[in-house]
Amino acid sequence: MMETRKIVHGNLLTEQRNLASRDIDAKPIVEILEIINAEDQKIPGIIAGEIQHIEQATQLVIDAFQNGGRLIYVGAGTSGRLGILDASEIPPTYNASPELVQGFIAGGDKALRSAIEGAEDFPENGAALMQEIGVIPEDVVMGIATSGVTPYVLGALTEARLMGAKTIFFTCVNPADISVDADIIIAPQVGPEVVTGSTRMKAGTATKLVLNMITTAAMIKMGKVYENLMVDLKATNYKLTDRARRIIASITECPYDEASELLDQANKFVKVALVMKKGGVSPEQAHAYLDRFGGNVRKAISELEKQ
Repeated sequence: MMETRKIVHGNLLTEQRNLASRDIDAKPIVEILEIINAEDQKIPGIIAGEIQHIEQATQLVIDAFQNGGRLIYVGAGTSGRLGILDASEIPPTYNASPELVQGFIAGGDKALRSAIEGAEDFPENGAALMQEIGVIPEDVVMGIATSGVTPYVLGALTEARLMGAKTIFFTCVNPADISVDADIIIAPQVGPEVVTGSTRMKAGTATKLVLNMITTAAMIKMGKVYENLMVDLKATNYKLTDRARRIIASITECPYDEASELLDQANKFVKVALVMKKGGVSPEQAHAYLDRFGGNVRKAISELEKQ
């Protein structure tokens, strides 16, 4: 359960003034841009210090996916929008179900385009969301609150834990300065913003980078990528058909025309075509091996090469 000790918002790292930008309003445009850029360059190094926690969070997500669960993002303002953005990009990128990764924002879909003042102030609304979407123990709920104190997000995490789900909390303040109970806390402390309190800047950038890392690594380990190519796609239009042929030709080192034939034989599924070619098997056998190894092309091919 969350503790109830009083948080002084003005003491939080995200609310502090940045000495490097104290006189930014008097600077010419080029110096304003240089200050912003210099601050942004600090972010990747700070995130590097959180890799262990990001790894732990990613493993939770993979475990959820392998056991029929979902990754559910909950945030407010920029944090909510970034969670929804990441979730919305998973189906087209990895041919995954829209249910697999979901994002929710305080104030609902209207808040995606327009700020809804006060929407984040009610923890009971976050808790109600968890009930509404039917969180189950196999799910992972990731709360995103760069300030660390958003009531809507904290209410959602508390309810999710009561419902048996695993929880991840992302913030850009020192965890010792806030009161959050989660299985894993990811806390890249990117420091005061160039414009004080404008967490759409460095904190938002850090959020985007970390969400990309978690879902990309999870999708890779779920067999959605072979080598560094998106192979879990079905060629349903001209652009995807051309991409599929090029992927097959690149991986198998066969001519483009042969890749086209393989794709047709595989009923437009790239994974099936790859296993057919590299494993020397029929479409039916390729399907069977992919099913056996959870859709993992590398494992299917490795098993065939042993025979």
